[in-house]
Amino acid sequence: MTESPVIERVRALVGPIASDLDLDVYDVEQRGGTLRVTLDTPPGSPAGVSLDQLALATRLISRELDHQDPVPGKYTLEVTSPGLERTLRTPAHFQREVGKTINVRLADVDADQRRIEGVLISADDTTATISVALDGIAEPVEQVVELASIDRARTVFVWGPTPKKGGKGAAKGKKKPQHSKSNQSKSNQSKKEPS
Repeated sequence: MTESPVIERVRALVGPIASDLDLDVYDVEQRGGTLRVTLDTPPGSPAGVSLDQLALATRLISRELDHQDPVPGKYTLEVTSPGLERTLRTPAHFQREVGKTINVRLADVDADQRRIEGVLISADDTTATISVALDGIAEPVEQVVELASIDRARTVFVWGPTPKKGGKGAAKGKKKPQHSKSNQSKSNQSKKEPS
């Protein structure tokens, strides 16, 4: 997949800022009037991107883009993290998520099996190999998919087992307080006007 010169330039400007914050540039996309920069922690990190990191990155990236002006016209800058269920668009995205459960929708609407879900066991620059459990077959089957044939793909967050009621450490007769706080990071936005 080739990027436009504008996206390549934005990626080159954002890369050093992300690196200074110990983050990776996961993706850069421009859709309509929105320029979305997606940042992530390096593979294997124990935690995701914090709201403080996103806020600082937004300020630094916005200032750099204002100074260098790589995007023609008016646009909205959105700096975000990929979240738990992340979109897979590039070979690097697939390679980074090996070992995780993914969901793929093929572009060919006439394909026998248009939707594929399974564990991504390998990926290279042109293909992804997915271990798929099929009905009636005891062992999973490896399915090789051409990346060019994929319409949409994302990781699937697999929830762990739910704790049993009344198990160890559970306080009997007391209700656990309900919190409305969300741990999901929200994107920060900044507007850019033409000079």
